[in-house]
Amino acid sequence: MIETELVEGLKRKDGEAFRMFVDRYQDIVLNTCNGFVHNSDDAKDLTQEVFLKIYDSIHKFRGDAKLSTWIYRIAVNKSLNFLRANKKARMIGNLDSIDYSNNSALSVNHESDHKDSYLEQLQRSRILYAAINGLSKNQKIAFSLNKLDEISYNEIAEIMNISLPAVESLIHRAKLSLQKKLINYYKNNLI
Repeated sequence: MIETELVEGLKRKDGEAFRMFVDRYQDIVLNTCNGFVHNSDDAKDLTQEVFLKIYDSIHKFRGDAKLSTWIYRIAVNKSLNFLRANKKARMIGNLDSIDYSNNSALSVNHESDHKDSYLEQLQRSRILYAAINGLSKNQKIAFSLNKLDEISYNEIAEIMNISLPAVESLIHRAKLSLQKKLINYYKNNLI
């Protein structure tokens, strides 16, 4: 079923169209939510909320942007609202509760022959996530969408409702900030 037919089916509240829609976009929404909340249970709950929101508001989708862009925008907003409501915007102190195994972009090889190697990879992942969580809100959104969800700069501009140069600037500044934070961390902790 092509995208326009799927949208029309959703607007008619067709159950089969909704099932196909969820099947097609569930992994994308789940990965996006998990990229922000870093907890698989919370990400699953948010994914359900995103699909309920889409089901209730599909009539508002005008087709000005791609359907996937509209979905990402809803998933990002739901995730950010969740973080604000639960006072998790500063998750750096809660690293032990982060489920790193579900993020394919930064996953750790659990089949590692050496336990030390696995622990080193896990520690590096924790350090990187802490640095990402320390970015400004917009830098974190743009960087996460690009690097973790592999979304193009153009789509990020649509999702965040900002210009392409603004996205480029946010990601550039995020990279510089992460580089500085990681260099400082390793200088101070490896000496």
